[in-house]
Amino acid sequence: MKHLATALLVVILALVFSAPCVASTAVQAIEAHKHLGVASCSNSVCHGASQPFRDSNVLQNEFAVWQEFDPHAKAWQTLGSQASRDIARKLGIGDPAEAKICLDCHADSIAVEKRGDRFQISDGVGCESCHGGSELWLNAHADRSVTHADNLKNGMYPTDDPVARARLCLSCHMGTNDRMITHRIMGAGHPRLSFELDTFTWLHPHYKIGEAWTKRKGQWNGVRDWAVGQGVAAVNLLDLVEDEKAGWKGIFPELVMFDCHACHKLMSGNQWGPRPGTGLGPGVVRLNDANMLMFRHVLAPVDKAAASRIGEQIRALHKATTESRSATMAAASRLRASIESLLPTVSAFNYGPESLDLILSSIQADAERGEYRDYASAEQVAMAAQSVVVAFENDGKVDAEKASQLRARLDALYAVIKDENSWSVQKFKSALAALRSAAP
Repeated sequence: MKHLATALLVVILALVFSAPCVASTAVQAIEAHKHLGVASCSNSVCHGASQPFRDSNVLQNEFAVWQEFDPHAKAWQTLGSQASRDIARKLGIGDPAEAKICLDCHADSIAVEKRGDRFQISDGVGCESCHGGSELWLNAHADRSVTHADNLKNGMYPTDDPVARARLCLSCHMGTNDRMITHRIMGAGHPRLSFELDTFTWLHPHYKIGEAWTKRKGQWNGVRDWAVGQGVAAVNLLDLVEDEKAGWKGIFPELVMFDCHACHKLMSGNQWGPRPGTGLGPGVVRLNDANMLMFRHVLAPVDKAAASRIGEQIRALHKATTESRSATMAAASRLRASIESLLPTVSAFNYGPESLDLILSSIQADAERGEYRDYASAEQVAMAAQSVVVAFENDGKVDAEKASQLRARLDALYAVIKDENSWSVQKFKSALAALRSAAP
């Protein structure tokens, strides 16, 4: 028996130490393999062509487009600006171009031992920052006989999957346990973060969705990406609320999770008004629930009962923040579980033309109830409206004249929230109603 037990122990240890490392977060997946550097992708016969290739599944000029038009390419350079140096000085972290807390999101901040010979930190947020360390797939992915699934097995990050893409993007554009963006950083002068998956995906694209893309990676749906992004962002924030280390600083919770404009307003304003969805009175610091609020509208064409349940749990979370730390974390855990359980359904749902009116109706109903008194929520509504308007056009539900009218009213909606310090709740409500009335 003793020899048998020893043999079993040897087998178990062999399995443990030979098993592949499974990343539990997007950041860990990106950092799992060696990063060979942007130069490894920029050859003229790879992704560095000056013009798109005619007979290729991909454009092949992605590097040129990224380098010229994508702000990610200049992310490290911004750390040399006076504004960045001022922020670093206030935080006491030295040179921002060398501080990990800055490099985590302004560069491909991979460990030194995982950097290839051609890797340069000055390349900013480069190819492998989003597509994962290319050590095992760089050469193979150029072979047409190698499938996308094969590349994923070799460490390529699945950016075509909206859930995975949202988790990765939010690790910087919102902050996670891996890359915590704190209230101290904001207090030192860092701009406020705002993100929406569909909108930001297409702000500076270096690829196009066409027949070749959909054949390899499946059908693209912008409204679905918006929907998934809202759910992942909500889960992301709730993860931080529950995290004893990242979510709490001394006797205070991490204030970056709360609505900025609940505190940062003129003392002489006297413009408080009730938000039914929170159940909170004046003078109470509110969690930034913009993404949770949007997730209810995500569910409008999917599961109305679930949308109602999420609304109740959001209100319960707000109430819990006025009771105790343990009550807050318990409420956050329940809400997180509910949203996480719905993400696969949302990700698989076909947000077709018939779903668009339901989403807009749900959004406008909240406006009538007074739910968009918080700037962050109004901002998310505008980006949601943009996704819906683009979907109207892509689905052929509007002709050129109607599309132009919708675009004009969308622009008017954005104009209302251009200045976060002087925007008008009533004007926003009116602009949203005008957009809704123009929708098919």
